[in-house]
Amino acid sequence: MRRLIAALLLTAAPAAAAELNDYPTAARADYVFGCMKANGDTRLALDHCACSIDVIASILPYESYIAAETVASVNQQAGQIGSMMRNTGAARDVLDTLRRAQAEAQVRCF
Repeated sequence: MRRLIAALLLTAAPAAAAELNDYPTAARADYVFGCMKANGDTRLALDHCACSIDVIASILPYESYIAAETVASVNQQAGQIGSMMRNTGAARDVLDTLRRAQAEAQVRCF
């Protein structure tokens, strides 16, 4: 019986971990590198920034994170393209969701 329970736990654990960690390592690393640059490139910044992306990942699915990062990037564009994104309610909502997750990460990690 113990072996059966152990086998079930071992097969269930990877699925649960995959659901909680849908951000690719490269995306997490990219966030941490950028965050560290903005926060002094110290060991303490590494700890804070790693915590920050973990909190964001616990709040936003990866697809939502990518959508928000895309909106943020396009918002920085001058001219008509940037203006179109800045004036779109759906784009603002996506970006607001990311900003709320970042604010929560700031509170928990910094």
